Amino acid sequence: MAAHLKKRVYEEFSKVVQQHPHEEAPAKKLRLTKPSKSAALHIDLCKASTPTDALQYLLQFARKPVEAESVEGVVRILLEHYYKETDSSVRLKIASLLGLLSKTQGFLPDCIVDDAINTLNNEKSHQVLAQLLDTLLVIGTQLPENTSLRHRLVEVACKHLTDTYFGVRNKCLQLLGCLGSGDKPLSKESEGAAAGTAPRDVQSIISDYFEDQDPRVRTAAIKAMLQLHERGIKLHQTIYSQACKLLCDDYEQVRSVAVQMVWVLSQLYSESIVPIPSSSEEIRLVDDSFGKISHMVSDGSWVVRVQAAKILGSMQQVSPHFLEQTLDKKLMSDLRRKRTAHERAKELYTSGEFSSGRKWADDAPKERVDTTAVNLIDSGACGAFVHGLEDEMFEVRIAAVEALCALAQSSASFAGKCLDFLVDMFNDEIEEVRLQSIHVLRQICTHITLREDQLDTVLAVLEDSSRDIREALHELLCCTNVSTKECIQLALLELLKNLTKYPTDRNSIWKCLKFLGERHPTLVLPIVPELLSTHPYFDTPEPDMDDPAYIAVLVLVFNAAKSCPTMSALFSDHTFRHYAYLRDSLSHLVPQLRLPCGKLFGVSESSGPASSLESAQQFLQDSLSRVCTVQHLEAPGAQDLLEFTIRDLRRLGELQTELAGAADFSATYLRCQLLLMKALQEKLWNVAVPLYLKQNAMASAAVKQILEETYKLEFLYSGLETRQVAIIHHVRLQAKALQLVLTARTRRGVEPLLGVSEKFLQEVDAFQRLFIAELPHFQDSFVEKLLDLMPRLVACKPLDLVKILQTTLRQSGFLHLKLPEQIHRASATIIEPTGESDNPLRFTSGLVVALDIDATLEHVQDPQTWVKVQVLYPDGQSHVIHPKPGDFRKPGPGRHRLITQVYLSHSAWTEPCQIEVRLLLAYSSSASRVPVPKTLAWNESTEGLPSSEGSIEGTIPFSKPVKVFIMPKPARR
Repeated sequence: MAAHLKKRVYEEFSKVVQQHPHEEAPAKKLRLTKPSKSAALHIDLCKASTPTDALQYLLQFARKPVEAESVEGVVRILLEHYYKETDSSVRLKIASLLGLLSKTQGFLPDCIVDDAINTLNNEKSHQVLAQLLDTLLVIGTQLPENTSLRHRLVEVACKHLTDTYFGVRNKCLQLLGCLGSGDKPLSKESEGAAAGTAPRDVQSIISDYFEDQDPRVRTAAIKAMLQLHERGIKLHQTIYSQACKLLCDDYEQVRSVAVQMVWVLSQLYSESIVPIPSSSEEIRLVDDSFGKISHMVSDGSWVVRVQAAKILGSMQQVSPHFLEQTLDKKLMSDLRRKRTAHERAKELYTSGEFSSGRKWADDAPKERVDTTAVNLIDSGACGAFVHGLEDEMFEVRIAAVEALCALAQSSASFAGKCLDFLVDMFNDEIEEVRLQSIHVLRQICTHITLREDQLDTVLAVLEDSSRDIREALHELLCCTNVSTKECIQLALLELLKNLTKYPTDRNSIWKCLKFLGERHPTLVLPIVPELLSTHPYFDTPEPDMDDPAYIAVLVLVFNAAKSCPTMSALFSDHTFRHYAYLRDSLSHLVPQLRLPCGKLFGVSESSGPASSLESAQQFLQDSLSRVCTVQHLEAPGAQDLLEFTIRDLRRLGELQTELAGAADFSATYLRCQLLLMKALQEKLWNVAVPLYLKQNAMASAAVKQILEETYKLEFLYSGLETRQVAIIHHVRLQAKALQLVLTARTRRGVEPLLGVSEKFLQEVDAFQRLFIAELPHFQDSFVEKLLDLMPRLVACKPLDLVKILQTTLRQSGFLHLKLPEQIHRASATIIEPTGESDNPLRFTSGLVVALDIDATLEHVQDPQTWVKVQVLYPDGQSHVIHPKPGDFRKPGPGRHRLITQVYLSHSAWTEPCQIEVRLLLAYSSSASRVPVPKTLAWNESTEGLPSSEGSIEGTIPFSKPVKVFIMPKPARR
């Protein structure tokens, strides 16, 4: 065998080095080939004199990649060395390498199954046996369609289940769970069953190991059963009693997976009837499992307690009285089975005992709990959520709060009963628990109405120093119902205290009062005179409109007046003037009201918002359809049509916020077309270059602007479909073609054009590969004409390519833009700093000062990666800061909040000056939204895909700049 291997190694190496006779011959090109991996591995293993050397060579080999065509040869070499190796550690590493090589893409491991099973049968080391079984598991998962192979591997696993080493039994059970089937019984030989017994299925074999002496094997057995469930095999109901016994196991891992098993069976057989132990009573399986899992909330391990609490939240089919028992530590009467009066009388009759009358009320019925009575729920499960909410570990408390939320969302009665418990959690010592309790109460607020005492507890959280807690509570009050007008007064008073203590919460408090007024107009109406300080006979002084507290009161009143027409009769004259002012300055907080005649102050009535939105959508579609005729018009008329349409679309986006994204996207696209049209005008191309240098510079500036706009179109808008992305790349391709033409006109010689031409052709090819499904929509377009001429373009010279591009650009048609259903523009609003203060921020030059930044982000994807803060100093210096991921919050879908600090530093100034702070959206062409072609194989080259652009990176300003006065002072000496 060794001689045969040496001969084969010699033949493989002889391909690399060949001897030639010394006679004169024409020069030949040598083709270098890589030496065989199997031959190199064989030589290394033959050189090893000790097991340590062999293990070292194997470790080095494991770090190198192996091609699919070389895997089989390498496996044969490894198996050959395995048979000769006496050291178990080397055999263990070889078995591990066999499993890794079996995962190689493009290699079918069925050819090594027989050898792996043979080595398994002859192996004596338990650790190597476990590793070989793991290799067989890898092979089985790589060949899911080979049913006979899977059945064979299952039989091999059953055969080794009796091994004394726990690791072997674990791997066998794992293999049964991943490869076993529930419909085919196993043979007696594979089970090791006694003669005369019927063949059993995989589930019954696995369940035998629920009572194994080793807790690791018991855990593996339950995990194998759960694996069968995940693969879609329905588990037997008979397993339920065994799983319930495992809930009392001594080991934490066993109890943890047993809780999962009980939950799975409760979902599969929720309506099945199971007997209560030591009684003749019966109960639904889902109720019984709920009681048993509730008992696990008091488990000794906090990991099990967390898991049990989380699982309780997903058990929506539980009976209401079982659900309510989790909130009371005393066993409710309806969960105890009591004997009827007839049964008690019968017992007295049969015993011969009757009331003697000597003792007072000796025959009166007693409420005392009988120890022999049957409990329908384990007494340890009573008050499960109370135990969970009072747990010493905050992870358990959070899990209990989330479970209460999940159950309360499906049961309005349970939501009302658990309200007091959730409100109490607002006083938890851990901020994360308090925050989660607020979020949970917000999710179930549609089912509840807060009483005054509950609201008092909730509002106490406004004293919290954490900004996240306070803003979460403001969001909660936005959607909460209260019961009385005193609750409205209490909420307003506490919010105004919050505004005084934390002025930065101003916008959040105003928004909270807006929704509070909308939800409770009838409760606000009786207290309007008190809120506005009006009197039926006497004039009252006009409040200061610069007071944020007075604005907060007006926001509450005006939003309540929207649903209460009679409220406006209580307003004084200055209230109407203030309404007109706030309607213009804070239109997002103050609604449009139907005020008495003469009090409207220029606010015109309009049709409903639905009809207004429909007409705006129709106007948008008509505008896009109208510009399709631009290619049939002369240049001046076409440019005027585009300019007027762009103006109309931008105005539409300002008036109709729901269509702002679509209108701005369409206007930007048409802006690109307008710039391209102006750059391709006749006079620029019909005259020699030296005579039109100015126009040539204008065309170059237009190209640069078009490229910037296309990156804005691709990265500043969300909701784009593949067709819109293809149109954006088509415009970018046109701009790059124009850039190539301008380069040829301004530079002499062919050398500068060679690399640029080759790169442009690569981008055309990449466009075809990426958007091949969208090409039918690009009729008579620039890219369609290029693809028709592609064979000619590849073979022609750069100057000829430039001429063809110039002609094609001017002859290509206008592409109609079809908008997706929803398109949003990324935007940011800087709340702090406001830029209104005239007091400069003073600091010593050379040192730093922290500037607090608070901004809201709308429709920004992955802000932790792409959002940056730019600080622009008066001397032209610009600093770009990347905020930490922890500075971003997500208060709602499509919304993010950035709360961070920016450190400023500069040399000394003679007087205060303003700096500009703005938010930037970074982008990279390597992170483009281009779809990856699904036709690419795992090892196919991806050259020509978007990375060929050289990974162009940049930033897009997407917030208005805010100016801040700063004053760096000279250091004192």
